Amino acid sequence: MSQAGDAKGDYRGTTVRDDIALNAWLAKRPTEAPLEPDLPIVDPHHHFWDSPHRGHYLLPELLADIGGGHNIVSTVFLECRAMYRKEGPRDMAALGEVEFVTGIAAMSASGTYGPCRIAEGIVGGGDLSVGAPVRALLEAEIQAAGGRLRGMRHGVAWDAHEAISKFASRTVPLHQVMDPKFREGFAQLAPLGLSFESWQYHPQLPDAIDLARAFPETTIILNHVGGVLGVGPYAGRRQEILASWREDIKEIAKCSNVYCKLGGVGMVSFGFDFHERDSPPSSEDLAAAWRQYIEPCIEAFGVNRCMFESNFPPDKQSCGYTELWNAFKRVTANASTSEKTALYSGTAAKVYRLKVPQETSR
Repeated sequence: MSQAGDAKGDYRGTTVRDDIALNAWLAKRPTEAPLEPDLPIVDPHHHFWDSPHRGHYLLPELLADIGGGHNIVSTVFLECRAMYRKEGPRDMAALGEVEFVTGIAAMSASGTYGPCRIAEGIVGGGDLSVGAPVRALLEAEIQAAGGRLRGMRHGVAWDAHEAISKFASRTVPLHQVMDPKFREGFAQLAPLGLSFESWQYHPQLPDAIDLARAFPETTIILNHVGGVLGVGPYAGRRQEILASWREDIKEIAKCSNVYCKLGGVGMVSFGFDFHERDSPPSSEDLAAAWRQYIEPCIEAFGVNRCMFESNFPPDKQSCGYTELWNAFKRVTANASTSEKTALYSGTAAKVYRLKVPQETSR
């Protein structure tokens, strides 16, 4: 099945509770006061969707989440196969998602919904495996986005174990990024000024390394600290997996065209039990668990090639939005002012060509 196929393959395992049950669970812990509330934050990775199998997450839901007191100044939408066109050529179906999110971005740009620039940048979807003809879709998305399109994501998260397929595995061939046809499509990105979001699972990192080396002129953003798995056959092997993952992170960091998103660790596929608890975890709990993934990435890539992400709503299965950013800030408590600026807004603003946040108090 092509990338323009069934959206139900994307986030099946990220939805443990439906919207009502999730909100009731999150309400069991009072929202924490935000740490460092004046620190400008660009959230470079969130989704919008509205469907029976994934729930409801649109502008009101995101505004409610970012309204907890952190200084969220701008956001970037990431493709999630939402609102694909029902009719027309399948290879152009992904255009519907960009049109959908551009409408939300226009609502935010009116100023009616607060100062945060929602979806200031948009990362669209599509099927690179069609080869060079994907350029027609990319050009159409650029036009539809009204100057907001920054890149595209063709997710290749795949694992041979059936237990993993219920999480976020897409229907893709093994080693898809090594396929000549995929690379023919991939080669269309840089000439159009578009970056590539690399979403794979940690066993696939060697393929991502090969891709980054083959296309040094293309900016690649590694999603979710490389997509570490901790469920199914990977459960109970955290330290073993961390050791090999660190080596792959060090290797891919040698590619100067690759940047790293620090987040996504709240997805249930990482294998933490936060979503199974009677009440949500505190930011101290989250920081203690997530530090082992965040710190090695910062060490390997440096602050100028790392950016924190919310990955909401998938990470919402583990915590609230305010607690998520508090956890990140606990991990970086000893960082300098310039380092925090890079991690929380500077790198994202550079990579996605966004308005640079002003370092002023609200």
